[in-house]
Amino acid sequence: MIEKNGDMLTVREDLKVFDCTIRDGGLVNNYHFTDEFVKAHYEMCVASGVDYMEIGKNVSPTVMDPKEYGKWNFCLEDDIRSVVGENNTNLKIATMADVGRTLKEEIPLASESVVDMIRVATYIHQIPEAIELIEDFHAKGYETTCNIMAISKSFDDELDRVLDQVCASNVDVIYIADSFGSFYPEQIKKLTAKYLTKANAAGKKIGIHAHNNLQLAYANTLEAMIYGTSYLDATVSGLGRGAGNCNLELLLGFLKNPKYKLTPVLKFIENYIVDLEKELDWGYSVPYMITGKLNEHPRPAMKARDEKDTKYVDFYNRMTEEYS
Repeated sequence: MIEKNGDMLTVREDLKVFDCTIRDGGLVNNYHFTDEFVKAHYEMCVASGVDYMEIGKNVSPTVMDPKEYGKWNFCLEDDIRSVVGENNTNLKIATMADVGRTLKEEIPLASESVVDMIRVATYIHQIPEAIELIEDFHAKGYETTCNIMAISKSFDDELDRVLDQVCASNVDVIYIADSFGSFYPEQIKKLTAKYLTKANAAGKKIGIHAHNNLQLAYANTLEAMIYGTSYLDATVSGLGRGAGNCNLELLLGFLKNPKYKLTPVLKFIENYIVDLEKELDWGYSVPYMITGKLNEHPRPAMKARDEKDTKYVDFYNRMTEEYS
């Protein structure tokens, strides 16, 4: 039986707020954020007391075309430094490595970089390659996480075996990733218990990365936190792929640690997100609700949104016929 870790008024020193606005939001605009936008966002993270800022992905430019994707899909050291300088702040900088798209030989030593953490995103069938990346990054001096995606499609015994493998590695944090936005709080509670049991035994922490297909990203993040999750992912205004993520402004408004400040986030929304919402389309919509409800990848919903398809009954019928 899992027990709550404190209550709504508890200030937990193990909690880390992880802003992934640029990385997850980059999936909406192919990482074509201006330097001004990323710089202002960095300054917002510093001022708000956020613990980590994920500035993008470190995909190899030999794998994806730099003419099609912006610089924050590749996160070259000079580009990062042009925004954060030497980052002489309490904020830690992170990037994300995709198995099959990130080449470990292109990643410098941590002592030569302003990046503090590299998160490895992986599907279950890619775990051996993910662990290879984790070990390489750990040896180079980085903090690491393993974000196991699409776990809502896995079987319990399969997930148990994968968690055992990851816990045997040098990874620091293991993430519950609700890739399809299909989990409910009760399921998150059970997953938190599963992950914590294995992580605690191996001296690891766990994190939560939620999507908002069912309007539960914030609720699921709080559920995971209440039962012991330490790393909490969020994005400004929920900016992220498809239905988006847990809103940073909601999370900071809830947490009781006085080091977290809401006003810098509200100012950033006022100055940058209000206009961005006129250009980009993200957040909850009926097609994303349907894919979340059916525990399917949001790809069909993304297509429906791009085509401005509002025939929701037809969409639902197609989805239930195709995936039944």
